[in-house]
Amino acid sequence: MFNYPSFYEINTRIWINRFNTNEKKARLIDVPLEYWKSLKELGIDYVWLMGIWKTCPTTINKYCFEDGLQKSYSKALRDWSRDDIIGSPYSIDSYDINPSIATADEFTSVRNTLNSIGLKVILDFIPNHFSADTSMLKSNREIFLEVDELIYKNEQHTYFHPEIDEQKYFAHGRDPFFSAWQDTIQINYCSRTARHFMIQTLKDISKICDGVRCDMAMLILNNVFKNTWAGVINGYCKTEMQTEFWQEAITGVKKIRNDFLFIAESYWDLEWSLQQQGFDYTYDKRLTDRLKQSSAKEIHDHLLAEMNYQLRSLRFLENHDEERAVVEFGKEKSKAAAIIISTIPGARFYNDGQFEGRKIKLPLQLGREPQETVNEDLQKFYKKLLTITSQRIFKSGDWKLLKVNPSWENNLSFNNILAWELRFGSERRIVVVNYSSSTSTCRLMLDVVGYVEEFILLDLLNDVAYNRSAEEIYRLGLYVELKPYQSHIFSL
Repeated sequence: MFNYPSFYEINTRIWINRFNTNEKKARLIDVPLEYWKSLKELGIDYVWLMGIWKTCPTTINKYCFEDGLQKSYSKALRDWSRDDIIGSPYSIDSYDINPSIATADEFTSVRNTLNSIGLKVILDFIPNHFSADTSMLKSNREIFLEVDELIYKNEQHTYFHPEIDEQKYFAHGRDPFFSAWQDTIQINYCSRTARHFMIQTLKDISKICDGVRCDMAMLILNNVFKNTWAGVINGYCKTEMQTEFWQEAITGVKKIRNDFLFIAESYWDLEWSLQQQGFDYTYDKRLTDRLKQSSAKEIHDHLLAEMNYQLRSLRFLENHDEERAVVEFGKEKSKAAAIIISTIPGARFYNDGQFEGRKIKLPLQLGREPQETVNEDLQKFYKKLLTITSQRIFKSGDWKLLKVNPSWENNLSFNNILAWELRFGSERRIVVVNYSSSTSTCRLMLDVVGYVEEFILLDLLNDVAYNRSAEEIYRLGLYVELKPYQSHIFSL
């Protein structure tokens, strides 16, 4: 049986403040059970508590007030002050729960509560780096990428001298296509010691949650790591990196907990490689980009990929790195895109605020969010959509892409329409989406063998019932006409 789980991301350090009272600042354990139940009722299976690890406050003044960041703060929150800046959740000190959010015991209690109502918990794993001020520099210095003084002096944006007693120089974490992240220190994956340390860290994390979302997972693939740091790593790297870290790490963790989930933030067409190394799901950023910019035909072709690949793809419209969906797509197009990602194979991913139509993308260093008006139309739409897609047919049904035909000769608008069906036992659903800015029509060839001559097509999305002829559908196909970015979800 297939499984198409739904994930919900929460920017924990900011979101937690919604539960503050006049008497006290909220902690994770103060979040009402009704809140978690409301997510479960929408069909959410996993909650990703993003940014829950302990960070280093000392990095804030050093790294969080450069011009570009200050502009992003002003764009998101006009009245921000220095007290609102809390540092990046991806510049962590250690894999200990941030004490401002919960104690270890409080977190365990919350996780147990969520598990008891059918919600599982995803946490961050940041394989590439720690905070530039991490306490690990004192206790586990050997896991970091050290360089000599000459390299440091020649490129002080990428390399730095941490505030420790010895004259030691290290690399900041980086993506090879961008400048180094100044508030981080790079882990050295040429080192067996570093690899063992990170694998043990994953094993420890697996004891307190149900899965990890692995930040920039492709950065530590052997070839990527070697190419990124070719100028500074030593010759021993070739022999030390004979196996892939992920293959070794995921295998090791799954021996302890076979149900522990691994999600890869992944780009550069390396998703299949990461799936082959054991990841349960990989980001499908290419689909996100196609939904933003491409035609229905290109989206259709994307969905022709091998089913094993699709089943392990994570489909999303927004997350903490992306612009808000209602801004990026526009309201009606965002609805059509949401229907697509919610009814195709693979995992479905939603971001806190997406259902309410929040428009402001928050910089990760910001610790306060602006007040935004709830878009009641979008909120109503998402409640309807997720109620429909929480049914077992959308979680475990057999999925098939449908052929869309012209409704009459020389009518080309059928190219704007996407359609597929799901079956589970005797249940059947047909999803039809006009993914264009013009009214479009088509004919869908459906299997109606065994249906009575006149039968009811119930549109679950729009609460409309249609009387249709089985003979006409058999001979000509089901006629569909949809206004721009409108959709049907039929039960038949």
